[in-house]
Amino acid sequence: MNRVKVELGERSYEVRIGSGLIARAGAEVAPLLRRKRVAVVTDETVAPHHLPALTAALEAEGIGSSALILPAGEATKGWENLARCTEWLLDQKVERKDVVIAFGGGVIGDLVGFSAAILRRGVRFVQLPTTLLAQVDSSVGGKTGINTPQGKNLVGAFHQPSLVLADIEVLTTLPDRDFLSGYGEVVKYGLLGDAAFFDWLEREGPAIRVGDKAARLRAVTRSVEMKAGIVSRDETEEGERALLNLGHTFCHALEKATGYSDRLLHGEGVAIGCALAFELSSRLGFCSQEEPSRVRAHLKAMGMKVDIRDIPGELPGADTLIALMGQDKKVVDGKLRFILAHRIGQAFVADDVPGDAVRAVLDEALGR
Repeated sequence: MNRVKVELGERSYEVRIGSGLIARAGAEVAPLLRRKRVAVVTDETVAPHHLPALTAALEAEGIGSSALILPAGEATKGWENLARCTEWLLDQKVERKDVVIAFGGGVIGDLVGFSAAILRRGVRFVQLPTTLLAQVDSSVGGKTGINTPQGKNLVGAFHQPSLVLADIEVLTTLPDRDFLSGYGEVVKYGLLGDAAFFDWLEREGPAIRVGDKAARLRAVTRSVEMKAGIVSRDETEEGERALLNLGHTFCHALEKATGYSDRLLHGEGVAIGCALAFELSSRLGFCSQEEPSRVRAHLKAMGMKVDIRDIPGELPGADTLIALMGQDKKVVDGKLRFILAHRIGQAFVADDVPGDAVRAVLDEALGR
């Protein structure tokens, strides 16, 4: 088992990564408990596969549990299920010193984390992420929240977990499309700040995809190390943490345009967004054309979505997508902020990108 610490003073916590952590969850969580009971929130996809094993692991340590099972999918991450989750936790008489377990992918982690943040003005929670995307990104760093009709993650709070348990064994049950969606976030880490990691992914990506445990362990661990380091230095995204949004300004507009539906998974949007961010960087003269070409080549080699035209169904034009970007959290004083790059492994924040350059990149991507 690998351990990565998120250094935040009194609120520091560990991310533990390895095989069999669901089976050990009772022993891992027990030291956090003042009384031997937890509330678990999961979804309809995870529960049939993994909830019995988690319940048994808790029972083995004498820890009682109750579970709420929510619908699966991005549409769950809204006001209705936030209220349902929070009221259920109140019904379970969860106290401030108790622990809530978020057992699922990024949707469950974000929703349950936000519920924990507002319940009794803050209760403790443990992230037990079950998707690659959640293990390398959303479970680490304390960003919690929900989507609204105006956009993605516009309502939320910073609320750090007390512990993260990333069981890479659970990744074997993921459909290939969901696994590759998470891989989009893994690639992002190499692109934004570790060229050597991206080099390694180019070599080992196929092994990661087919289930090589050692390769998967390294990929998850290195991703978490990078995020933990950035979060420790910039918890609330005042500066460096913004780099973690590489590809996300494009991604969030595309997710909104597709109705947060299965037409586009989040990690697919991140991958397309990263490719577009490198194209925009090249167009603005910040990097050579070889850089976006290399990004796209690796994503294609992994069998991932690379282009906007890979998204099924109709999409709005460039002007509409740019308007959707205007609701993004990264807008400052009405100006769009993009994460661009000088080269693979060297990203930076660009505060005022010319709209005509963005429009040209989108028009070309849309084939218009």
